[in-house]
Amino acid sequence: MLSKIHHIGVVVRDLEQAYGFWRDVLGLPVQVVKTVRDQDVTAALLKVGASEIELLQPLSDRSGIGKFLAKRGEGLHHLCFETDDVAAELAAAKAKGIRVIDDKPRLGLAGMICFLHPTATRGVLIEYAQPIEEHH
Repeated sequence: MLSKIHHIGVVVRDLEQAYGFWRDVLGLPVQVVKTVRDQDVTAALLKVGASEIELLQPLSDRSGIGKFLAKRGEGLHHLCFETDDVAAELAAAKAKGIRVIDDKPRLGLAGMICFLHPTATRGVLIEYAQPIEEHH
């Protein structure tokens, strides 16, 4: 079952420059900064209430985030919902005929994650995340 909005993903050109707004102006504390090699991105999670903002800086123009930045510029990338069973949520989406990006959950910054394709979700990239306490 989806329990809350875990985070909102925002693509940025440069994390340090982005901190000037998200951390310094809005006062959101940086919780985690990590390079995720298989996604070719450096990501930072900033806490806001019970949710987070995930800033995504591409490491390459060829990565998915790099291509997004080149095509659309900085801004909103995805919406992530928290669940206690990401595999079950993914299976339920597939059973309903929802097009998915991931055939099975994988490890990401927010724990075990998977993505639903935006063509099946009215243009919004949707992520499901099952946090892993020691991972986050």
